[in-house]
Amino acid sequence: MKVGVLSGGGDAPGINAVIRAVVRKGIRNYGYQMIGIKDGWRGLLKGAFMPLTLETISGLLPRGGSILGTSRTNPFKREGGPQQVLDNAKENGIDAVVVIGGDDTLGVAAKMGELGLPCVGVPKTIDNDLGFTDYTFGFNTAVHIACEAIDRLHTTAEAHHRVIILEVMGRYTGWIALEAGIAGGADVILIPEEPFDVEEVCQNIKQRLERGKAFSLVVVAEGAKPEGAKSIVYGTGSDEFGNPRLGGVGYYLGREIEKYIDIETRVVVLGHLQRGGSPTAFDRVLATRYGVAAIDLVHVGRFGQMVALHGNKIVFVPLKDVAGKRKKVDLELYEISKIFSG
Repeated sequence: MKVGVLSGGGDAPGINAVIRAVVRKGIRNYGYQMIGIKDGWRGLLKGAFMPLTLETISGLLPRGGSILGTSRTNPFKREGGPQQVLDNAKENGIDAVVVIGGDDTLGVAAKMGELGLPCVGVPKTIDNDLGFTDYTFGFNTAVHIACEAIDRLHTTAEAHHRVIILEVMGRYTGWIALEAGIAGGADVILIPEEPFDVEEVCQNIKQRLERGKAFSLVVVAEGAKPEGAKSIVYGTGSDEFGNPRLGGVGYYLGREIEKYIDIETRVVVLGHLQRGGSPTAFDRVLATRYGVAAIDLVHVGRFGQMVALHGNKIVFVPLKDVAGKRKKVDLELYEISKIFSG
């Protein structure tokens, strides 16, 4: 049997650990021939492949990024794209594909499965907003990086008596902002799930000033927006799945705070630092478990499924159920964070 592996969408620490696990068990336990599909679904459109062997995967466990590359390619946005994918898979003898991706990439996998391409999904999104799984790999690493940034920003904010705003990833959900903000002791946390009132944010900062705290640290997810307004976007374009390029809410908020309060404000956009570098131990273990479970699904012919984490158990859910089911933050946890505001 010949099994392809692809990673689509944004990169996340742990992709290579998944590839390593899929390939290692696929070759050593099942005797499969493994092939890498370059740059997500674009690789199956263009016929771009690379061999995956035990030598290829050596040293991948701590390595960030993806040795296969990635893209936000949507075959269903290309004329004849789905058929081209099927033709290239058939011409290259690919019997099944392990698809590592988030909502968009796995949504394509579900549709391609209906057209006859056997697929198994592995959940990957830095934002941890994919439905039907407790955690996606890469999220823990992103939270760790954001928390470390908060720790560093606290000291310089205090020294200069400033408000410092940290903008983190989170297009539609605020998981990174919320967990990193709580762990780092942020004074204000803003998430996409609850539009914010600028005056309320300023009131929290004023309360700190009245208590003699001449600095504040605000953590805001890139998709957070003011009440009654749309999300703030970096540009007018979007990817092939219609996702806008968000960014700039931190600078918007900084200007507004300086209008209301006589305090110097600085903005830090963490950006792709959250995606880069080595995965945490948690993400290495989770990615490994996902990879092993995915190739096991291939072996027993259970296609159209996604591996997932429920509690501490690996389970399987239908790919068709995952698409469009965004997992929002735990609002009880968000309410806890408000105890430490102001």
